[in-house]
Amino acid sequence: MSSASSSVRRIAATVLAAGAVVGAVALPAAAHDGDRHHQRPRVEISRVQADSPGREDRSNRSLNAEWVEITNTTRDGINLRGWTLRDRDGNRYRFDNVRIAPRATIRIHTGNGRDTRTDLFQDRRDYVWDNYSDTATLRDDRGRTVDTESWGRRR
Repeated sequence: MSSASSSVRRIAATVLAAGAVVGAVALPAAAHDGDRHHQRPRVEISRVQADSPGREDRSNRSLNAEWVEITNTTRDGINLRGWTLRDRDGNRYRFDNVRIAPRATIRIHTGNGRDTRTDLFQDRRDYVWDNYSDTATLRDDRGRTVDTESWGRRR
């Protein structure tokens, strides 16, 4: 009987040791899963042309040479209805029923124009983005910040 109880003790010790190993491996994986805010955003500000090339004369051509590009990094199309793009001074562009295709980029111009699937227009008559220092902030339809892009130094 002592050999049977010693076998049972060995089996129990093996099971407990295996459980400890599995627990040690699973814990860091579970902790990492909760840390999702460090992942690349699904939709991101990919480029900003804040300083319109050439003479800044407030012509529509000059205004439309100032733009922000937004890229969908996923394999799924995303509807941007209700999303906003803002500068540091509070100028806001609100997206209507705009769908951004998978792995596609759209460009949001400051001036007037006809919206297409790749180019949107804010229909403004003045520049939005500060050439030297500003922050573009993209927020979803719930007001959560999705991505920001800053340049220069804040004055």
